[in-house]
Amino acid sequence: MTNDLTDNLFSLIKSLSPSEKRQFSLYVGRIGVNTDSKFLNLFKVISKQKKYDEQFILKNTNITKQQLSNVKAHLYKQILISLRLNPAHQGVPVQIREQLDFAYILYRKGLYKQSLKLLDKIKALALQYEEKTIAYEILELEKIIESQYITRSINNRAETLIKETEELTKLSVISSKLSNLSLQLYGIFLKMGYARTEEEANSIRNYFRESLPEYKFNELGFREKLWLYKASLWYSFITQDFLSCYKYSMKWIDLFNENRHLVSVHPVSYIKGNHYLLESLFYLNHTELFEQTLKNFESTLKDPKIPDDDNIKSLAFLYLYSNKLNLRFMKGDFANGEPLVEKIQKKIKKYKSRIDEHHIMVFYYKIASLYFGDGNNKKCIEFLKKIINNKSLEMREDLMCFSRILNLVAHYEAGLDYHLERLIKSTYKFLIRMNDLHEVQKEMIKFLRHLPDVSPLEIKSEFKKLHATLKQYEDHPYERRAFLYLDIISWLESKIENRPVADIIAEKVNGKNLSRARH
Repeated sequence: MTNDLTDNLFSLIKSLSPSEKRQFSLYVGRIGVNTDSKFLNLFKVISKQKKYDEQFILKNTNITKQQLSNVKAHLYKQILISLRLNPAHQGVPVQIREQLDFAYILYRKGLYKQSLKLLDKIKALALQYEEKTIAYEILELEKIIESQYITRSINNRAETLIKETEELTKLSVISSKLSNLSLQLYGIFLKMGYARTEEEANSIRNYFRESLPEYKFNELGFREKLWLYKASLWYSFITQDFLSCYKYSMKWIDLFNENRHLVSVHPVSYIKGNHYLLESLFYLNHTELFEQTLKNFESTLKDPKIPDDDNIKSLAFLYLYSNKLNLRFMKGDFANGEPLVEKIQKKIKKYKSRIDEHHIMVFYYKIASLYFGDGNNKKCIEFLKKIINNKSLEMREDLMCFSRILNLVAHYEAGLDYHLERLIKSTYKFLIRMNDLHEVQKEMIKFLRHLPDVSPLEIKSEFKKLHATLKQYEDHPYERRAFLYLDIISWLESKIENRPVADIIAEKVNGKNLSRARH
């Protein structure tokens, strides 16, 4: 067995809950001869190890080095079979596939009517739960049986099967094209973030329109509509149309509310829909609605329809705590963030194998921004370094760029001027390499470069000049994305008024809420 598969076996065993370990022991023990088997002994030894140690295994089992590879492969397979039998993992798709296997066995036994009766029953279940891929497989087996053994169980049986297959094939093609489009747009967003120029935005618009398949909305099922909303949401995010993001995330959630029986089948999509609704409200800066939606989301995660498994737990952490940080930014609530940061770091450690590095770095950027808002610039720099020094990281280019901009500002604020010139040069080179040097960034770098030469008496005047320059870009369709990550305007106002940036942001939030209340 390769090292990869060895790691897979070790991580699989370590992921088992106490009840899953008990079930595995019972599953193996159902046949008496297994109780002292080599693979069970291997399981017991690995279960107790904190780190995989092959020499310890060979010393404490009767397995030879030549046998070990095969025993590990057999153990891995047996654990998966045991997990498949566990009621906790018996979701609707697994149950339907199991019944399909039974129908195939009946067909091979020549019990055609029994097989067709079972297939008809599970086909209805598959269509009810939008498992169209399995439904297509069921239809194909029905056609094989029908072509071999004419049952005449239903008039026009062949025509019915052909019509059902054609309908599923048509929807499958639409679903496939929409899922491809959604995935492609998500990949673009992960790589570059928001459109940086009118040219990029037009390129995305053209790609979206050309890739969108022809469809009649009233003919679409749950799965097709879900992919359509996902693709539309990513398109709206990239083009910074946050009102459309809100619209499509609401359609996404409403789709699940209209099909509550599918929440347990697609819990990940349901949770993600709630998260993107919060993301939309964050960018629209609707603080009160965001806070209420976040409370609802936290309650939603306790819904018994949502499985309580490791995958859901890691996703719940990712989205819940990311939005808890966002709420603090919206309210200008930067103080006393240490307990929240400690909790996030503990959970990152706990779920590290299940969360990709991109999302961990996004957490670090948000934590750095939290410390910056609180005036703890050294802590801010500490978390930014985790991003900047990560050479193997493939995360959104825009976040990598703004990490460096924030790093410059934090160094200035921390009084680490002796690093500033070197950092300005490296940041400038990085932004040019990323093709991400826009007006806001140019003005920030120019300002910071000349700051050491400005006399203390003129410093406030320089802040005012930069504030006036940047203010004109606040509503610019492509320059404004600089303010999505770092509220430079509020920071400048804090320097001009000699007040904490948290107070400036909190006042703006209260002012907006008061204005909304009047209207």
